Amino acid sequence: MTRIMVFGTFDMIHPGHEDFFRQARELDPNPYLIVSIARDSVAARYKKNALQNTEDVRLGLLQAHPLVDKAILGDEVGYIEHILAESPDIIALGYDQEGEYVENLEKELTHAGLHPRIVRLQPFKSEIYKTSKLRGDSGTLPA
Repeated sequence: MTRIMVFGTFDMIHPGHEDFFRQARELDPNPYLIVSIARDSVAARYKKNALQNTEDVRLGLLQAHPLVDKAILGDEVGYIEHILAESPDIIALGYDQEGEYVENLEKELTHAGLHPRIVRLQPFKSEIYKTSKLRGDSGTLPA
């Protein structure tokens, strides 16, 4: 099996996320998809709006998802430790994932002795299926 790892907050699971999982699984004929879920403390630092679900709820939802083989919580500080523990063959990044974490990922993984292939996945109807857009600016789901 090829261990493929993806990352996100996943406060709600929508068709954009499911396409993200499908694209990641399609990277290899024998995939094992590991989904890393942002910790509440990490999400609070980077998200404009408060999360509706705690990390435990989000973890449970993804553990039960048919496209996910394993769901884990990310690190509270940094991000390398949980990646090292999973030792992925491929890291698949979402089209909109950016920032210091993404910019330094390959260098930091190499420094840690890990050499996964890093790929960028394509958006799926991102004008519709993006959690912040589905919720609107208020941080709550539209009625």
